[in-house]
Amino acid sequence: MESGFDTSGSAPGLGRERNWLPLVVAVVLVATVLVASLVMGKRKPTVGVTAITAGADPYAVNLPLTNLQMSESANLAGGKVTYLDGHIANRGGQTLTGITVQVLFRNYSHEVAQNETLPLTLIRMREPYIDTEPVSAAPLKPGAGQDFRLIFDAVSADWAGATPEIRVVHVDGHS
Repeated sequence: MESGFDTSGSAPGLGRERNWLPLVVAVVLVATVLVASLVMGKRKPTVGVTAITAGADPYAVNLPLTNLQMSESANLAGGKVTYLDGHIANRGGQTLTGITVQVLFRNYSHEVAQNETLPLTLIRMREPYIDTEPVSAAPLKPGAGQDFRLIFDAVSADWAGATPEIRVVHVDGHS
C-alpha cells in the first residue's frame, strides 16, 4: 500500500541535484559545429582558385610548358590522385624562385569543370619514387629547364579526361 511518503530516507522535494555541465558542454559543442559548417558552406573558397579570365604573368612568355603527361594512382583512402607532369624552360633573364600556375579541367562541352591555382613543384628525384620540391628550393636560372609535377587529390567527375590547360599566373624572381 502506498502511503505517499518517500521511504528513501531523504526529505520530500530535496532529491539529488542534477549535474548539467556535461549536457551544456555537449549542446555548445554541437551548436559550434553546426554554425561552423554553415559558415564554411556559404563561403566561396579563395585559396587555390583564380578567376578563369586571370591573365598570364608578363614573364610567362619566357616559360614554355612542354611534354605534358597525365597519370593517376590510388591513394590509401581508396580514392585516386591525378598527376600532371611536364617540362618548364626559363628562356628569360630572371632567376625564378616561385611559379604559380592555373590549371583548367574542362568537361565535354568545353566548359570549365574545375579551376585550380597552385604552386609549380619541380621534380627533385625519380628513384626510388618521384619526389618534388618548391621552385624556391632550386631556383630556375635563365636558360635552365626542369621537369615538374602538379598533384591533384581530387578532380571533378565532370572532367572530360583531356589534358587540362595550364597558365602561368604569377612568377617570383630576380635578375
